[in-house]
Amino acid sequence: MGLLTKIEDRPTPPCVYNWRVYWSAAVAAFAACTIGYDSAFIGTTIALDSFKSEFGFDNLTKSQVNLLSANIVSCYQAGAFFGAFFAYPAGHFLGRRWGLCIFSVVFILGAGMMLGANGSRGLGLIYGGRVLAGIGVGAASNLSPIYVSEIAPPAIRGRLVGFYEFSWQIGGLVGFWINYGLTETMAPSHTQWLIPFAVQLIPAGLLFAGIWTIRESPRWLFSRSRRQEAIRNLCWLRHLPPSDLYLVEEISAIDAALDHQSSTIGLGFWQPFRAVARNPKIQWRFFLGSMLFLWQNASGINAVNYYSPTIFKSIGVTGTSTSLLTTGLFGCVKTAITILWLLYLIDRLGRRSLLLYGALGGSLCMWYIGGYIAVAAPASHPTSTLTSGGISAIVFFYLWTACYTPSWNGTPWVYNSEMFDQSVRTLAQASAASSNWLWNFLISRFTPQMFASMGYGVYFFFASLMLCSIAFVWVFLPETKGVPLESMEGLFDRGGGVSARKAHGVVMAEVRREEELFRGNLEGSGVGVEVKGLDGEHVEKV
Repeated sequence: MGLLTKIEDRPTPPCVYNWRVYWSAAVAAFAACTIGYDSAFIGTTIALDSFKSEFGFDNLTKSQVNLLSANIVSCYQAGAFFGAFFAYPAGHFLGRRWGLCIFSVVFILGAGMMLGANGSRGLGLIYGGRVLAGIGVGAASNLSPIYVSEIAPPAIRGRLVGFYEFSWQIGGLVGFWINYGLTETMAPSHTQWLIPFAVQLIPAGLLFAGIWTIRESPRWLFSRSRRQEAIRNLCWLRHLPPSDLYLVEEISAIDAALDHQSSTIGLGFWQPFRAVARNPKIQWRFFLGSMLFLWQNASGINAVNYYSPTIFKSIGVTGTSTSLLTTGLFGCVKTAITILWLLYLIDRLGRRSLLLYGALGGSLCMWYIGGYIAVAAPASHPTSTLTSGGISAIVFFYLWTACYTPSWNGTPWVYNSEMFDQSVRTLAQASAASSNWLWNFLISRFTPQMFASMGYGVYFFFASLMLCSIAFVWVFLPETKGVPLESMEGLFDRGGGVSARKAHGVVMAEVRREEELFRGNLEGSGVGVEVKGLDGEHVEKV
């Protein structure tokens, strides 16, 4: 099969995969660019001599510097934790599109505050601005994947939600390289460290501008009884008339899901909370979604993202410029592999297989890196050039990147965006996103202290947790690729002793039977529908 081959849940007109749905997904997913940029630039920026000199780091002890660095980095994640919850009422009452618009403005305000910091004013504006910016990205990390999953055709849903991760990596790539470029081209100064903070405004401004070119999620509009607008938006996204059989099927499935929700849970603001409190099956899915982000952060990725100079120093890389160059190459590897994941792996190999293979390969690499540091102790025996053992450790670090990136980097976001019913999707995504930011906060807050006290044991710690994640995925997570959103309940609430490994095949067979029955009943009823043949011609079925 070709690189872009799609596995469809039902016969789909080619025009469904049009530029409008790709553009809408790309705009909404661009919110992640701000997150990726921050995760990459902040650690290298506070390591610049110009930053440390202006804020008096040179006069502090190592433990005091570690504490200040951890506070600067982690207050962003603390804001994001609360922002993920603030997105729930915004997404429920205002919609996905307006929610993204509002919180992009919140981020812009926070990023602007940081630019007012200097040595005489202290770090207060940076702390306050990062909390405010964190609220903005925390909310966006909730709303963006939901919006994309709701507008995406099932066959390319993983790819479109994957735009979120791709945008994250583009932001990270810029963030990893920007300080290397500044150290090579500018003398240490106030402007040198301020430029990386100012660049945050660019992706946030592009997101704000792009939002005005896309349309609200049809599924959200249906849930708010704005039916005519929902149908218009769905027709625009699918590039089909409302009488087309494909669109009739999709609207019918949405109506059925909303009718079921209305009769069981209800459509109000508080109903999802009651549903979670009363239904152990929904609680179980909330648990799975949150645990995915625990295991994601347990891989060590955010220790690497936020403190890459510390990571490479522990392996034996010396010199600020060399450390920044090595960090930049790390960003290049992540971005290149993300493109492969986006175009092929996520919708061909699926979510479950990627998580399993990535955890196993990543764990083996971490064991090797930790073992090398334990034996060679490169930090205690610095050299002007890397030894052969140090080079091998760097190679295994990049191999770890190649294992982690197409698996645990973006797949948990895809999985969480699609595994919940419309009735609780916004609340569930708020829970999942806040879980991500909670673990993100803990890792970013305590990584400097972990390296100071555990040394090479940090790598063994992350390697062990990656092995534990294999058991979790194998036992509990079913495959979701190609499953319509309205069929997720059957996938997770499976009965009859069906294991997670076999659930996908059972549900997809049921989906195809229902689709054949629906089309047969529709054609047998004598209702005229307009369909497009696979070769593009119009065919009238009566």
